[in-house]
Amino acid sequence: MTPYEQIFQNNRRWAEEQLRADPEFFTRLAREQRPDFLYIGCSDSRVPANQIMGLPPGDVFVHRNVANLVNNVDLNVMSVINYGVRHLDVKHIIVCGHYGCGGVRAAMQPKDLGILNPWLRNIRDVYRLHKAELDSLKDEAQRYDRLVELNVTEQCINIIKTAAVQQSFLARGFPSVHGWVFDMRTGQLKDLQIDFQETLRSIQEVYDLTGTVWR
Repeated sequence: MTPYEQIFQNNRRWAEEQLRADPEFFTRLAREQRPDFLYIGCSDSRVPANQIMGLPPGDVFVHRNVANLVNNVDLNVMSVINYGVRHLDVKHIIVCGHYGCGGVRAAMQPKDLGILNPWLRNIRDVYRLHKAELDSLKDEAQRYDRLVELNVTEQCINIIKTAAVQQSFLARGFPSVHGWVFDMRTGQLKDLQIDFQETLRSIQEVYDLTGTVWR
């Protein structure tokens, strides 16, 4: 049996296990999705969203791309955020990066990477914004890990800049935005403790799309 064929055997086994545990599992799953969480993560195959969160199918709306970027001209991620907030009523939006991210490492290299250049420039811009802090870290591994964290934080700020998030929070009090980093060396999630409301207030003067003074 080839690895491709093995997938379908694995799928049948998984489906049977779900039905044994809960005969109504797929009936509920097919009905609708009402996830509380929107997860924006890296495409890296070692960071599966539901598994690291310990949540079953149907609980997490997921978008993934190289280095978990939230670029305002990327219609894919913008559509996911808009749909998640305005139609699924997600309560939490999570940007999850991971230590050992190949996209972040590539952005740290001074070389031409072809079609990846415009994508990775978003991470290089994060480096530029935080150059003094990053350059003060003499250990390359520490600098690499810190850029992963700073990249997550900046992508969270990019989410907070969107009209969908600002308007929903003003009207309904949600969603809130969180930044995480997954450590593959331990299997643990690190919460970067982003202060969502304070960040929203701090960017209001330039990025407010509601016409409302935030308190």
